[in-house]
Amino acid sequence: MEYEWVLSSSAVDWCELSRLHRLAGLSDKTPTDLKTSFANSRYVCFVYDDGRLIGVGRALADGIDCSYICDLAIHPDYQRAGLGTAILSRLVEMSRGHRKIILYAAPGKEDFYRTLGFKRMKTAMALFRDQRGALARGLLDE
Repeated sequence: MEYEWVLSSSAVDWCELSRLHRLAGLSDKTPTDLKTSFANSRYVCFVYDDGRLIGVGRALADGIDCSYICDLAIHPDYQRAGLGTAILSRLVEMSRGHRKIILYAAPGKEDFYRTLGFKRMKTAMALFRDQRGALARGLLDE
């Protein structure tokens, strides 16, 4: 299939992106929050099929040391067809040259990222606004 790849957030429908996030089982981020987080990301990738947003990802990066890939979401109708791998590969390629590329994975998706060369970090730590919720969702250990 031929998809349209867009590497800018200038024409994104933020409500559509918010719906995609919910459909893909990611967070329930508001359109305003998504617009802010994508605007503050060095690399963004949006994939469309006949004008419909079907995949997305972004990376926060400082240009030297660290690129952090997050918010990779694929519409359920397009999952397991290689689109997630293609978006991730593009973000990794854009992040080349950084000393490390870090990826935030949803619980249960780790094996997918391992097949693409990512390794589990032993030193990562996090503070969440909702620590109890993060613990309940399996995002944190005690």
